Amino acid sequence: MIAVLRRGALAAALLLALAAPAAAQPGEVVRSERATFRLTTFATGLEHPWGAALLPDGRLLVTERPGRLRVVAADGSLSAPLAGVPDVVAEGQGGLLDVALAPDFATTREIFLCHAQLVARGALTRLTRARLAPDATRLEGTTAVVDAAPPQFRGRQHYGCRIAFDRAGFLYLSTGERNDPERAQRLDDLAGKVLRLTRDGRVPADNPFVGRSGARPEIWSYGHRHPQGLALNPWTGSLWSAEFGPRGGDEVNLVRRGANYGWPVVSHGVTYGGRPVGTGERSAPGLEEPLAAWEPGRNFSPSGIAFYDAGAFPGWRGSLFIAALNPPGLVRLTTDGDRVTGEERLLFDRGIRMRDVVVAADGALLVLTDAPRGRILRLAPE
Repeated sequence: MIAVLRRGALAAALLLALAAPAAAQPGEVVRSERATFRLTTFATGLEHPWGAALLPDGRLLVTERPGRLRVVAADGSLSAPLAGVPDVVAEGQGGLLDVALAPDFATTREIFLCHAQLVARGALTRLTRARLAPDATRLEGTTAVVDAAPPQFRGRQHYGCRIAFDRAGFLYLSTGERNDPERAQRLDDLAGKVLRLTRDGRVPADNPFVGRSGARPEIWSYGHRHPQGLALNPWTGSLWSAEFGPRGGDEVNLVRRGANYGWPVVSHGVTYGGRPVGTGERSAPGLEEPLAAWEPGRNFSPSGIAFYDAGAFPGWRGSLFIAALNPPGLVRLTTDGDRVTGEERLLFDRGIRMRDVVVAADGALLVLTDAPRGRILRLAPE
């Protein structure tokens, strides 16, 4: 059943969030519905940090959109930019975006990057594979895995670019429709999709469009607008995404094999000019409905997501956290299996654009902030 979170829904939770102090101070204690946490600044000096991956030793790999990859130590100090990072086109919403570790990173030291790549006829979303050198100062063996072709001939928007692995080791990559909505419905185009691949870029034999004429076999699902959140539910093994709408129409989706998520045919939002999207309807037969959707006035431009399965905050266990860009803050969704059962908004009074969220080894939350200053916040138990 879809959870449509309209204006006024869960008003008490929103009022509680807005009642927090207006300025984040080092060591500030914040009380929320199910947890009290201490808010501190963990790391500073980053320029538009976008994606992060937790290394086995507790350090953090962090991308910066202009094209740098750094290691953040346990004390929050930053390494020099790593050598061997692929060139990117850092214009508009493009640049060096997500980073993820291979499931067997401890033995292979293999990582994956998603970034905007300039090619002869435009810019596209590229997935790249590399190895992190033993001293973590450089990347080795950098190889392009897949390009979300055809390239976009104009504009530098809606790259998508989140990476996730399932329990079988298959890789999923989200791609935006590059601000060209009709591409999301085209099966001969990798834009506006979630792709499913092996680690070396091969197509699994059970992908839904294998052998179908005129369809790209890499496609797992389609009809996506701009999915900037992708995570595996640790309790059910299902894949979830968070997706930008236009004005309203932000969504959280359960990503199913071969499913069509409707963009730009249906939406819970409207165009930036206020006109209806597509048919003007919110749903239609044969189109997958979101687990949760937000109407105009309640949307928040979702980016990175993470399920909370640690023990530091027992009241948060089972939650999905979403980094929000506009209005900026942190959204916590309560879940039950593959259902969304509630919403709480945290830190929405700070004016801090939040780009990604990671669960640290000790159970704290680490939140990458995009603006006004590139830094990493830490939410730890009080």
